[in-house]
Amino acid sequence: MAVYLGEYIHPEAQKYLKDHVEVLDTLQNPEAIEAIILRVFPVDAALMERCPNLKVIGKHGVGCNTIDLDAARERGITVINTPHANSNSVAELIVGLILNVARNITLADRKSRRGDFQAIAPKEMTGVELTGKTLGLVGTGNIARRAAQILQGGFGVKIVAYDPYVPAEVMTAWGYTKYETVADMVENADIVNVSVPLTPETENLISGEVFDRFREDAILINAARGGIVNEDDLYHALKEGKLRAAACDSFVTEPPTEQTTKLYELDNFVGTPHIGAATQEALYHVGMEVVRGVVDILEGRETSANRVV
Repeated sequence: MAVYLGEYIHPEAQKYLKDHVEVLDTLQNPEAIEAIILRVFPVDAALMERCPNLKVIGKHGVGCNTIDLDAARERGITVINTPHANSNSVAELIVGLILNVARNITLADRKSRRGDFQAIAPKEMTGVELTGKTLGLVGTGNIARRAAQILQGGFGVKIVAYDPYVPAEVMTAWGYTKYETVADMVENADIVNVSVPLTPETENLISGEVFDRFREDAILINAARGGIVNEDDLYHALKEGKLRAAACDSFVTEPPTEQTTKLYELDNFVGTPHIGAATQEALYHVGMEVVRGVVDILEGRETSANRVV
């Protein structure tokens, strides 16, 4: 059995894989490949066609937007992912980004290094507290609920949410107030966090007139996928003061640079290169979960892995 692995995973996960199967780091012999494990590597219909013996695709992480799921379904290829293993790490980054832009941490550091301040606690660095604020969730999956839990416990935030797939009574049981549209929800939130997959339904979900409904002092966080928040519309909204600040860990073009997104021109924006799940703990848990799932399926055993297809 041969598994194609062309990207970094935790050494312990790689060792487990090598102990059970042949691991290939090139696509030079596609007929031998029975499984592919990926992080961001695209697996499209053409690649599946090149690998006639492909049985399973393992996504190291949650989002499967780089996998052609319809093509996998048509060919009877199992697709698994790891929706729980990195939740804590991504949620902690979300909280960190919120604190960063609420207190101007990156900007204060940048200006301090340049010697821009003549006194301590300069007026233009005045931030906002999180205590008692309202957090709005676009999507209420594992990551969003974990971030909400941290912010509820640490800062006493209230929770409002938009998620068409979760009934109001379930949200009530969680202590959330449900809104039927994104625009109505952002109007009632001080902090808006985006945690949904990129699909045709969620592409440009936060765009255009939605930005007109944000509170003037609101913060927007996107640590999900690029394309859910329209970057051009966000740029103009931040520049025009329609919201206080924003931070993104995900972009349409990655990794982000000053050449790929205008957002880096703005002082009230912070961007990171998709590091939400980049912790030692998350890499271990995600890596072990995906390799065990792939090996289980290849060896014909029942698996606890999450099946997407």
